[in-house]
Amino acid sequence: MMQALYILVPLSLVLLGVAVWLFFWATDDGQFDDLETPAWKIVLDDDSKPPDTDD
Repeated sequence: MMQALYILVPLSLVLLGVAVWLFFWATDDGQFDDLETPAWKIVLDDDSKPPDTDD
């Protein structure tokens, strides 16, 4: 049972470090700059029918 902890604890710390690094990368890259526009795009969707192209 203790042998599994020697693998799982370092593995979980590495995964935590990767998750924290990815979070800070995403914030520096601007992924969280505009959180409202994607929601408004659904509401303001253009419902007009595209023109027929029967040739």
